[in-house]
Amino acid sequence: MRIDVLTLFPEMFEGVFGASILGKAKEKGIVSLEAINFRKYSNNKHSTVDDYPYGGGGGMVLKPEPVFAAVEDLHVGAEGKKPRVILMCPQGERFTQRKAEELSREEHLVLICGHYEGYDERIREHLVTDELSIGDYVLTGGEIPAMTVIDSVVRLLPGVLGNETSAVTDSYSTGLLEHPHYTRPPEFRGWTVPDILISGHHAKIEQWRREQSLLRTLKRRPDLLEGAELTAKERKLLQEWSEQAREQAEDKQ
Repeated sequence: MRIDVLTLFPEMFEGVFGASILGKAKEKGIVSLEAINFRKYSNNKHSTVDDYPYGGGGGMVLKPEPVFAAVEDLHVGAEGKKPRVILMCPQGERFTQRKAEELSREEHLVLICGHYEGYDERIREHLVTDELSIGDYVLTGGEIPAMTVIDSVVRLLPGVLGNETSAVTDSYSTGLLEHPHYTRPPEFRGWTVPDILISGHHAKIEQWRREQSLLRTLKRRPDLLEGAELTAKERKLLQEWSEQAREQAEDKQ
């Protein structure tokens, strides 16, 4: 996969692209990562990429010319289909694990990081294929959201993680929150590891993990259960747990 980031602050990506999982993925040749300063595509002698908004108002707006020129230059001579061009924006679609899985199947991603008041609307209308937000809040720029998206996508590529099943069982990948994890020692300060996990019965362990995922999702993110693929037995379990929770709440009143 090839991932290009258009930013006014490429130095922010130097450590991120060279460390941990992303750094190893680059070394293995699984992904190409590059941060490009789109100021060099400015068409004026002062290299400005923003201007005052028409109609007045506070802040500055990113001009369309340098952004269009940068994206078009990245595609010149490139093989395959046009890249997926993603605008990092608080108004965009909420980024999810499902979206990360979708993007991980692409050959080329271009992420645009804005600053200032916003983007010229023609960038949204005629250049980008997606607008993504990592949450309902506003950051100084799109660089940190872009790092989030890139990390989430790259770790799903074959050969990136040491254990290929890790990404499959992550929270949200199954539609549920992930089950609890334990490691050595088996007892710590009087707190013990559940017996089932050291029983050696793999089928029962998998059943326990699935039930724990269901229970954790019910308690913390019940909204996720609406779109989860569940068996009739699992739905019955959830109903029983919900009823028990209501009874306990009533007893406390």
